[in-house]
Formats: sequence, C-alpha cells, structure tokens
Amino acid sequence: MPSAVSLLRSPSLSDVAEYAYAATAPAGSRLIFLAGSCPLNADGTTAGIGDHAAQAAVCVENMKTALADSGAGIADVISTRVLVASTQQADLVSAWEVVRDAFGDHDVPSTLLGVTVLGYDHQLVEIECVAAVLD
Repeated sequence: MPSAVSLLRSPSLSDVAEYAYAATAPAGSRLIFLAGSCPLNADGTTAGIGDHAAQAAVCVENMKTALADSGAGIADVISTRVLVASTQQADLVSAWEVVRDAFGDHDVPSTLLGVTVLGYDHQLVEIECVAAVLD
C-alpha cells in the first residue's frame, strides 16, 4: 500500500541533517499520534539500563508495535521527536544513530532533544511520533 507521507528536502538548507526538513500528508489522510515510546519490557521493567543505544532500540521496537496496532508502519511516520536524558551530546548521537538506522531511507523530519529526566525509573530515551495513513 502506498504511503500517505511525502518527505520534502530543501535545496536552500544544509544537507548535513540526516532527515528531511518537512513532510506532508494529503487531505483525507488519517493522522496517528503515538504517545512517547519508552524502553519498557513487557513486564514493565526498564530495558537497557544505563545504555542509550539499547534503550533507543527498545523504543523503536515498541513504537513499531504501537504503529502496527494502529494500522500503520514505520514508512507511515511523518515526524519524530527523540528525547534523551543526558547533558552529553555523544549520548544523544548514540540514541539518534539507532533511530536513524531504523528508519533507513524514510528519513522523516526529526527533532533530537537532551532533557533532564524522563518518566520511568532508569529511563534514558523516549521517541514520540506522528504517522499518516490513507483511509
């Protein structure tokens, strides 16, 4: 099924960013707003304690599950926001690389933020996303 999402790149802006600068979805698309995907195991414990990349990987898998349960897939994501509890840029990059690799060629507009704390014990990463599907 074709994706409702069109990624837009700006020739006027730097090509260093590893994502499209904007995305659109046509009128009539159904938007899906996912809660932040957290690095939680099925039993509610936090996965990958102390490891930003490991937590990002679990967040991505949980995000894919929530997308599937909503009738969407990763190619339907129109934007992401990646939250990383750290003051170190290297930790943000470690989490981002996992997210970027998971999206592959579907390099949606994304924001990467360092935050002071996240909601669960030992949580270091959370991924928010919006998806669009054709009805």
